[in-house]
Amino acid sequence: MHEDGSRGRVVIAGGSGFLGVSLAHHLAGAGREVVLLSRTTPIAGPWRRAVWDARTVGEWARELDGAAALVNLAGRTVDCVKTPDHRDEILRSRVESTLALGEAARAAASRPAVWVQMSTAHIYGDPPTLVCDEGSAIGEGLAPLVGERWERALSEAAPEGVRTVVLRTSFVIGRDRGAGGGALGRLRRVVGRGPGGRVGSGRQG
Repeated sequence: MHEDGSRGRVVIAGGSGFLGVSLAHHLAGAGREVVLLSRTTPIAGPWRRAVWDARTVGEWARELDGAAALVNLAGRTVDCVKTPDHRDEILRSRVESTLALGEAARAAASRPAVWVQMSTAHIYGDPPTLVCDEGSAIGEGLAPLVGERWERALSEAAPEGVRTVVLRTSFVIGRDRGAGGGALGRLRRVVGRGPGGRVGSGRQG
């Protein structure tokens, strides 16, 4: 991104959700030009929207040419019943969007300097006593599978010379900027009904 903190274009893929809108507000307030790649219409704000299907390269790809940074938050919500179809959509939506972004970035005359890629802290599974870092083993189950495939797609898709940053985040909560508050709403409902206190040591498995 530009050292002077002004006018560098940041393209946010999957930008109409809680994280995307929150980041867009922050970047626009810092003087950035912000473009949201989205299948749905985001709330109005100090940004532009480019329509994409999160699977194939289209007119939206021109937004990457000369961009200071690309941020990829795209993927089907995991807040659902994990049916076989939903599990497949959760995985494919992340891998396919990442590969499409890579194809577009490679074709750009002036590629983004940095690609910030969402992943998941649940890539480690649920080791109850371990402190995990980047070198820790990948766990078992849906979330570790999705995280590993998602990060592998980034390593395959990112053009040479583009710096990549992977964010292994867990559930995110925060103030509603017009696209919800992440997991906060659901947590509030749970706590409001009473079961918000301590129920164990946290090591009970």
